[in-house]
Amino acid sequence: MPTVLLTGSSRGIGAAIGEALRARGATVIGQATRATDDDTIAADFLDPPAPQRLWEDALDRSGGQIDVLVNNAGLFAANPLGGSDIAWLDGWEDTLRINLTAAAQLSRFAVRHWLERRAAGRIVHIASRAGHRGDSPDHWHYAAAKGGMLALHKTIARAYAAQGVLSFAVAPGFTDTDMAGDYLASRGGPGLLADIPLGRVATPEEIARIAVFCALDAPPSMTGAVIDANGASYVR
Repeated sequence: MPTVLLTGSSRGIGAAIGEALRARGATVIGQATRATDDDTIAADFLDPPAPQRLWEDALDRSGGQIDVLVNNAGLFAANPLGGSDIAWLDGWEDTLRINLTAAAQLSRFAVRHWLERRAAGRIVHIASRAGHRGDSPDHWHYAAAKGGMLALHKTIARAYAAQGVLSFAVAPGFTDTDMAGDYLASRGGPGLLADIPLGRVATPEEIARIAVFCALDAPPSMTGAVIDANGASYVR
């Protein structure tokens, strides 16, 4: 079974993905800002060199081979339009660095790793419905980062499929995680469910099932696909 590097593995969707991958027999190397166990590498993506150090540490732990990268780490924090110029820009740059730039750095290291070895590899990007339809006035940065992640994913899929490097993306809507809880409350809590025909938000385990399918089972012809999981709140 493959060795998987999974970012944002300590909670929410990431923890569910890690558990599901291990249940399938995969070796999972996790990442979190602070390491929570021996299978997790501490890496703070606000530090520009952190993704490279993470990749190198993960290669050392894996014996020099990583087969799958799951870009799941994310920051979701309000950035009000009326804040100070400096605070707004800081919020923008922090979110872009964690949600997009770190994912791009790791994707670059992974693609180079597989091309140099002439090996197949897979990347799974945990994006968002916001990358398609936008987000609230306080979350320009989050929507922009996830839209950028989708463009990154499609570019990788088109560029390297012939070499066996495959890219998949999952675009959840609201998911029952700590990261989304405050946002749901701020937008009216249960009243927000009126916008979701399914009548509820997704569970982390549902998103994990999709991510694991992409990481281990999806046929190569699916490379470039974006799988929506939003309870029909945004149908493309």
